[in-house]
Amino acid sequence: MKVSYYPGCSLHATGREYDESVKAVSKALDIELNEIDDWSCCGASSAHMTNFKLSVALPARNIIAAEKDELDVMVPCAACFNRFKSAQYHLGNDEALRAEVEGIIGEEYKGTVAVRNPIDIIYNDIGVDKLSEVVTKKLEGLKPVSYYGCLLLRPPEVCEFDDYENPTIMDALMTSLGAESRKWSCKTDCCGGSLTLGKTEIVKRLIDRLMTMAREAGANCIVTACPVCFANLDTRASENVVLPAFYFTELIALALGLDGSDAWFKMHNVDPRPLLSSLGLI
Repeated sequence: MKVSYYPGCSLHATGREYDESVKAVSKALDIELNEIDDWSCCGASSAHMTNFKLSVALPARNIIAAEKDELDVMVPCAACFNRFKSAQYHLGNDEALRAEVEGIIGEEYKGTVAVRNPIDIIYNDIGVDKLSEVVTKKLEGLKPVSYYGCLLLRPPEVCEFDDYENPTIMDALMTSLGAESRKWSCKTDCCGGSLTLGKTEIVKRLIDRLMTMAREAGANCIVTACPVCFANLDTRASENVVLPAFYFTELIALALGLDGSDAWFKMHNVDPRPLLSSLGLI
């Protein structure tokens, strides 16, 4: 399987462990990544608050670049995914806007490629049965709650990603790795997003609630697919409620016995290695 790959800004900076684990897992699962040539920022998370046309034109430029390779686009970052999907939605439903954006970019938007998150690709194209078959180290004793956050799922008519109230596909991926995915009611609650710098106390309050609810659900860690969510989960929780957070691809890589896990875990603010070591997973 071959897809275009849009890493976005976060995966080349604060979310580098996500980028590296996505690439490692993709290679192991025979997903060939073709990084979009000359990609640029998609506008997350401020463009849509500044200028609507800019918020469409920025991701549209990258989608148009991907259309040249005629491959679906893998977008790991939930914020980037949301901006790409929003751009496609508006371009597909507003001919005047589409013509204006094409004029700004200087190229035609064809709408011929799908924008997809790696959760979707691994779940629907690889499948949980195949994933389970290639596991070399079952993640027994790991009890994650899957945290989807806001941007993968809403608005549902735009994102078209699983059940927007009770998504389950990341849970299924965790179960296929041998982990005990815990049920909880906060899968899609907000983490505070980019308020982490300007409204830190609000973010701390939201993160502490998520951590508390995860603990009440019997979890010993949280797994996500969003660099913004991960940053908040990894840095804003109070010491008395904090749990380790993982990118879902880090746990897939660990279960598949791929190199790199220890280096990625060292990048975390909340070190997950004591938990993993206590379970005999590293």
